[in-house]
Amino acid sequence: MSKMIYGSIDLNKVEKSKIISKDKDGKVFENGAKYLNIVVWVNDQVDAFGNIASVQQSLSKEERENGVKSVYIGNLKENVQTQQQNSNTQQNSVSNEPDDDDLGF
Repeated sequence: MSKMIYGSIDLNKVEKSKIISKDKDGKVFENGAKYLNIVVWVNDQVDAFGNIASVQQSLSKEERENGVKSVYIGNLKENVQTQQQNSNTQQNSVSNEPDDDDLGF
């Protein structure tokens, strides 16, 4: 079953030098797209604010090797209401199936 996870990113914390606007050959993307590589850490337990994951800027191999700390830019929560609706829909579809087993007991 799919899950909807939502959250926010603090754009003020994004290091502008990390925004990618060129492809691997150094050419600007034709559509003007800009990307930020991120890492999502999914928590083992929901935190005190209801978050199930955090989002950080991705680091290069060299940055990781040099002990650079990743910039925390946001967090994520599960959309519990959507999951409950999906669960209710699945339960209703199971309970509405006709009993066609023709057994006498």
